[in-house]
Amino acid sequence: MLTNTTQAATRDSGEPAGNDLVQVEQLSIRYGARCVLSGVDLTAGAGHITALIGPSGCGKTSLLTTLNRLCDLVSGCQVEGTVRIGGRDVRSDDVDVLQLRRRVGMIFQKPNPFPLSIRRNLDLPLREHGLTDHAERMERIETALRSVGLWDEVKDRLETSALALSGGQQQRLCIARALALKPQVLLLDEPCSALDPISTGVIEDLLLRLRGQLTQIVVTHNLAQARRIADDVAFFWTTDGTGRLVERGPADQVFASPQDPLTQAYVAGRSG
Repeated sequence: MLTNTTQAATRDSGEPAGNDLVQVEQLSIRYGARCVLSGVDLTAGAGHITALIGPSGCGKTSLLTTLNRLCDLVSGCQVEGTVRIGGRDVRSDDVDVLQLRRRVGMIFQKPNPFPLSIRRNLDLPLREHGLTDHAERMERIETALRSVGLWDEVKDRLETSALALSGGQQQRLCIARALALKPQVLLLDEPCSALDPISTGVIEDLLLRLRGQLTQIVVTHNLAQARRIADDVAFFWTTDGTGRLVERGPADQVFASPQDPLTQAYVAGRSG
């Protein structure tokens, strides 16, 4: 089994490979007696889009939840290994978890706007994170909504319920909510799986615009999507019920000339 840790320049962006903002070393995750992920070494370059691919149940989402410690909320979850973001071990006892989750935003498979107005969906987390100046909050809200292409669509109905938005708009609102907090890292767990092709295209365009501005780690089962958006790809597989990292490298290399037979079969559609 081969794990390819080659770093490459970001495709199409002109940016150098740069630093590895996220560094995972020998990560293993258990839920009770069940080991769902074992011995993972993985990095994500600053400003890169890293796609995590592989069949369901191989630990990709569990890995995401260790990066901002959402796994702490899961009863019986045990994490071993090291997770560093910006050089700091996020598993350390002295880490402010609230601030960590501001720096490392999470977008879920199904859009999850708060049952509040569009404006309050962004205003509430800004207040919770201590931003007391009203004018600054409103500026951040507008900037975030503009960054996801929603401002012109909702600027005249900011006080209406976010639940009245379409699925694609709700997902962009959730991304805007995370961006308003100015994160370093954005984690996305199958962000387009519940969306139609048009909305998916809008989200993908948004992620590509964010490339270089922040580090994105995207779980996707859509191999065509991974080809379109990813700079780097990590392929996971389940062996004896435990997820493992099989191969990692630049997206072009992983799809065009994968080194491991499992990766070859998966990207060719012969397995998984």
